[in-house]
Amino acid sequence: MNKVLSVAALQMNSQQDIEANLSTIKAGIEEASTQGAQLIVLPENCCSMGRQFATAERFESLSATLASYAREHNVHLLAGSLPCPFRPDGALVPDGRLRQVSQLFAPDGKRVARYDKIHLFTATVADKQGSYNEAATFEPGTQTVVTPIEVAGESYQLGMMVCFDLRFPALAQRLRQAGAELLSAPSAFTYLTGQAHWELLLRARALDSQCLVIGAAQGGEHHYKDGQARQTWGHSAITAFDGTIVDSYESSEMKTEDKHKDYALVFASLDKSAQQQG
Repeated sequence: MNKVLSVAALQMNSQQDIEANLSTIKAGIEEASTQGAQLIVLPENCCSMGRQFATAERFESLSATLASYAREHNVHLLAGSLPCPFRPDGALVPDGRLRQVSQLFAPDGKRVARYDKIHLFTATVADKQGSYNEAATFEPGTQTVVTPIEVAGESYQLGMMVCFDLRFPALAQRLRQAGAELLSAPSAFTYLTGQAHWELLLRARALDSQCLVIGAAQGGEHHYKDGQARQTWGHSAITAFDGTIVDSYESSEMKTEDKHKDYALVFASLDKSAQQQG
């Protein structure tokens, strides 16, 4: 009997309305779980694009809400990322900064892993925002994380990354050396950098690590309360260990027949036997 884990990546267009974003997340989890997904990966900044400090004030309550979704639908939930005011040991992040935190919740709602984004995005991009400096808001994490996903008596080893981490092959290789069989990559690539590199990076990291790579992305235009806007690339995709794209959503925008559906899903299965024989 093959050892297979069914996974899904959720593409969103998160705005600054946290409650609306939570509603989208819940609907996406419900649909993915009804289609058999056992692990569901949300994108970076899933609960809010922008307003990082205000969102961080709700880190505990938002985490509890996401945990309840995992419990309600009996799935493993990789909760994209949330800004967090404290380090893994509970100490406040100094200098008024935050950590960008990705969490894994088990089907019973228990948090089983926390990963703090190591590589922070600092770049000048020829888009509406112009420049990005995550280090002004976030303190980088220092620890790699590989955690087991237990399904039907089988254990699948998940290595955790966030967005800009995809540009660093050594991280994917370290995760593989630590036993990872699949990698989560919740992301919010800018439109221009995503257009240039997103698919290439997913495929390259899969080849580097010989792992399934799950790229759950933000897509579309995000409007901030100060009148500014940011555009993300979307194109959520899941890449097999051999670098092939298993499934992808070929758009930045949400183009569905249901005008009330404001998310997209892509699916794949991790077949441990096939991957090990690879």
